[in-house]
Amino acid sequence: MSYINSCRICNKNDLIQVIDLGKQPWGNNFLNKNEIGNEKYYPLVLLFCNDCKVAQLNFTVKKEIMFGDHTYLSGTTSSLSNHFKDLRDEIIEKFSINSKKKILDIGSNDGTFLKHFKDIGWEILGVESSKKTFEIAVNNKINTINKFFNYEAAEEIDKKFDFINASGVFFHLEELHSFTKGVEFLLKDDGVFIIQFLYMNSIIKNTAFDQIYHEHLLYYNLRTLENLLEIYNLEIFDAKLHEIHGGQMTAYVSKKNKKKKTETLIKLLSKEDFEKSNNIKNYLEFEKNIKLLKNNNLEFIEKSINKKKKIFGLGAPVKGNTLLNYFGLNKNHISKLLEINSLRKGLFSPGSHIPIEMENEIKEQPDIYYVLAWNFKKEILKKNEHLLKKGVQFYFPINAI
Repeated sequence: MSYINSCRICNKNDLIQVIDLGKQPWGNNFLNKNEIGNEKYYPLVLLFCNDCKVAQLNFTVKKEIMFGDHTYLSGTTSSLSNHFKDLRDEIIEKFSINSKKKILDIGSNDGTFLKHFKDIGWEILGVESSKKTFEIAVNNKINTINKFFNYEAAEEIDKKFDFINASGVFFHLEELHSFTKGVEFLLKDDGVFIIQFLYMNSIIKNTAFDQIYHEHLLYYNLRTLENLLEIYNLEIFDAKLHEIHGGQMTAYVSKKNKKKKTETLIKLLSKEDFEKSNNIKNYLEFEKNIKLLKNNNLEFIEKSINKKKKIFGLGAPVKGNTLLNYFGLNKNHISKLLEINSLRKGLFSPGSHIPIEMENEIKEQPDIYYVLAWNFKKEILKKNEHLLKKGVQFYFPINAI
């Protein structure tokens, strides 16, 4: 069993349990019919480090299990692709770029992020551990290496980059210190490391507890991320909070003393300090709100079932499995989950065992869509205006932006 004995960042052992979501299967382990009931369960417990103030899981599911092969595709929603394109344009404007640069994307998935840079002639390289998604990227002519990124992989790449991007992977890292050392090694002296991460401040404000799952080993605010980067002669010089995923932070990182810290960053850091975002009391309040949210959701589901309402789940995201398993929901409550990601067609959600069908193939509409992909709320409501007019209800279980 891979329980941790000390903090993943500072290596101190002053860790306090703040949230216990029970034993759960790995959320991305969508099941074939013959695998139902055979999935492994692991603790899903959040700890708080009293020393460096970072929140982290108490247990590590091995990276080979979680990232060697999975079904997540970053190119399935236009919201995410548009976000990546906007980020590209923001980078070009922010750094007044008028020539072609070299960019490395770590955890590059199907190449959606890099495609936007390839389109403008930049030299691109992706590093992706999942074989399925690596193959999709290669088929899309995105230059990609199929391996886990760490310092050893960085030495093999042995090329300096103007930009290195880690979108939604920096909080996944079992080899956290080796990874960060590898980034520092490959980054040009005046280069920029871009970290896109779920912002713990937003997770707590939205009661978005479903974003706690086994792939997410660490949960950063800007202050707590600074504590890690400092070890490797790196520092944040700018940051921006985006609406996507209910509140995702983009941190712009350079080698120490290479770039001036922006007013935007200083204001964000001051806001964290003023709101006591990195205080344990914030996490204990979060735990109370999670329990209240669970009660409210179960009451809604129970009342709907008593009224003979038919409920479908909309989306089968990994985070949805945290929610379903913690709430104790299954196919007796939600008869099917509808997806647009074809890799999940015909599979079943781990733990809750709800069958997954394709959104564009269903023959009937439910009375209620229980929206597990709540982070794409605007896109979903716009796309389904015709159903809303017909009286189909879209219920969003998380208090998101």
